[in-house]
Amino acid sequence: MPAVTQRVALVALTAAMLFLGVDTAVAGGIGSNGEQAEETSGDSSGPMLESRVSFNVKGGVPSKDSGPITSAAVDWEPPACWYEPYWKAKDFKTYTEANWSIYDSVGGAPAGVADDKARYREGRPYKNFNVDKNDEGMWWVAVKNPKMVDEPAAGNCKRDPFWVDTGENPGVPQAIDTETLAGLAHQRTVVPPTRISLAPNARSTVNAPTWVWLDKGAFKPVSVTASLPGTGLWATTTAKPVSLHLEPGTADAETLPASGECLINEDGSIGEPYARGKGELTPPCGVRYLRSSGDGTYGLEATLTWEITWEGAGGTGGDLPDGTFATTTQVPVQEIQSVNR
Repeated sequence: MPAVTQRVALVALTAAMLFLGVDTAVAGGIGSNGEQAEETSGDSSGPMLESRVSFNVKGGVPSKDSGPITSAAVDWEPPACWYEPYWKAKDFKTYTEANWSIYDSVGGAPAGVADDKARYREGRPYKNFNVDKNDEGMWWVAVKNPKMVDEPAAGNCKRDPFWVDTGENPGVPQAIDTETLAGLAHQRTVVPPTRISLAPNARSTVNAPTWVWLDKGAFKPVSVTASLPGTGLWATTTAKPVSLHLEPGTADAETLPASGECLINEDGSIGEPYARGKGELTPPCGVRYLRSSGDGTYGLEATLTWEITWEGAGGTGGDLPDGTFATTTQVPVQEIQSVNR
């Protein structure tokens, strides 16, 4: 009864995959054209297994307006795929042979399965999945960045699973390392929205300075650690706010300072809060509008720049491209004649 046989095979495969913590979606073959993927825990449903990399976030106050920072370097992006240690030999054998049993039970298998059997079981080049070396290394596989699964570059890791002895360098491009983990942590960095304070806060006046500031303590460093369990590989990125850039939303305005770049103060604040009696002074951070907005408003864009560094296992570390997070505040600007005296 073919239907019963197929169900038995499916049950066996499902049990094996649940034992190994893998999703039950099945594709043909074991190589990069036949793996499955999609959950950070290592589940599967796509053309390649997804990474087991885990993340831990410290700092920042998440809110509905929080968001990922945008890299200031237009030519930089995190890796879309890489290779990482994934299977112990016995687990890889259990998973793979359960996969093959599906095809055997229905009386046919794609050509890739025959190649896989030769490669992993019959000594060309691996014998019996390297089970005799189960505690001496791991099978490395291609995985996708879960945030870039639809990017063309996510399919660039095309090597079939390969064995690496413990402590040995995998010796292939795109093998995961601390720098790769740092790039992934950078991609997971979420910062609070750039909420600025303005004075006057209801309506600005033509030719009068509008004060802009960020209170100290409003923006603290945010750290994200990416690690690969069981390997000793980890990297922590830390984002620190360093400056605020102002774009007034109209050519009929001046930024203060002229560069529009307001640097962070020693106490962590940016700019200076407005206080009574400062109306005739020039703020260290602000904007002066030269024309009324009429019945509308000007969109004052405030972009906070975050400096990003990283450190990782083995004393590794360095700098990553600065990140930015922008918000826009609508500012109505009135003619000076409309001020009540």
